[in-house]
Amino acid sequence: MMTGMTCPHVPELPEAVTPDNPEGCADCLAADEHNWAHLRICLSCGHVACCDSSPRRHATAHFHASEHPVMRSFEPEEDWRWCYVDARIV
Repeated sequence: MMTGMTCPHVPELPEAVTPDNPEGCADCLAADEHNWAHLRICLSCGHVACCDSSPRRHATAHFHASEHPVMRSFEPEEDWRWCYVDARIV
């Protein structure tokens, strides 16, 4: 059982990441799509992808392909993080 406000994956993250595409979901834009609800950024590599409320769910797809555990909201004024491995906000 985990205690505290974080998970074991957060301390393993780099101090900072650079968004691979600050304009939107990199995967959607590569396919010339612009239909996403909200954006997320992978805190391991900086990949920007769309959330599970979006048609393509690229953020979750990125987790399954990369096994990078933690993402953060890439929306203005939001800074919450989600750990896919532990299925919780951290």
